[in-house]
Amino acid sequence: MQCDLFGDFQTAGVLAASSKLQDEERGHNLRNGLALLGAAATSVFAAAGYVYADEADHGLPPPSYKWPYNGFFEAQDHASIRRGHQVYAQVCAACHSMQYISYRHLIGVAYTEEEVKAMSAEIEVTDGPNDEGEMFTRPGRPNDFLPAPYPNEQAARAANGGAYPPDLSLMTKARFSGDDYVFSLLTGYREPPAGVKIRDGLHYNPYFPGGAIAMPQILMDGAVEYEDGTPATASQMAKDVVCFLAWAAEPEMDERKLSGSKWLFAIVLMFFGITYTKRWRFAPMKARRLVFDVVN
Repeated sequence: MQCDLFGDFQTAGVLAASSKLQDEERGHNLRNGLALLGAAATSVFAAAGYVYADEADHGLPPPSYKWPYNGFFEAQDHASIRRGHQVYAQVCAACHSMQYISYRHLIGVAYTEEEVKAMSAEIEVTDGPNDEGEMFTRPGRPNDFLPAPYPNEQAARAANGGAYPPDLSLMTKARFSGDDYVFSLLTGYREPPAGVKIRDGLHYNPYFPGGAIAMPQILMDGAVEYEDGTPATASQMAKDVVCFLAWAAEPEMDERKLSGSKWLFAIVLMFFGITYTKRWRFAPMKARRLVFDVVN
């Protein structure tokens, strides 16, 4: 009898100890869960703070616009490219270069060959050396590149208070959401919000990294007079120059899309032809009936 009572007490003690261990384990798991939840909340708030800091450091994300050449079967707007080149030549070329674009690239895209020859002849190009070993100037030719406003980067910085106007040949490819970014940048100038100070010589633009940009607002209503009579509003000029820069960054876009459309059409025809041939070839084999005669 004493042994039985002792065994019962021993069993009760083991159960109590086991229950205590389970309670401690549940408490430990609860503390770990709360710690993980706190860490997750801290990460979320830190990530939110990072987003705000990232927006301040890298500029406001530009809105998404529907450009005429973004669709798979959409071609570039060549009338807009011509107007955009006019905006570049009369406004942007005073500070920005396009070192990878020559006059001949514009033939059949925005101008005729005669127009390009006349346009290129208006500039003077330093060439040489001649037979005497001296450099000379000559009228421009269609194979000459668009002239740069400054001879080198140091001269460009000296003329712009230390800021270097970037080359625009690949600008829409060099920036994230390049088309939307350039359009938003050109049309996004405004007064700085309360509490934001911009030092002298800079201008506030929320789409530019840091918000302070050395380039002033250059596109004003009526800044150019379009040859085709299109109203030269600031947004229209920004749209046209973006179309021109998008073409400059990818001149083969129309040819690539046309070639891709032809190949896609050919692949579709081949798919249907192969499918029909396969079904015609294997239909008798799949439809045949096999009969086995059992010979006793």
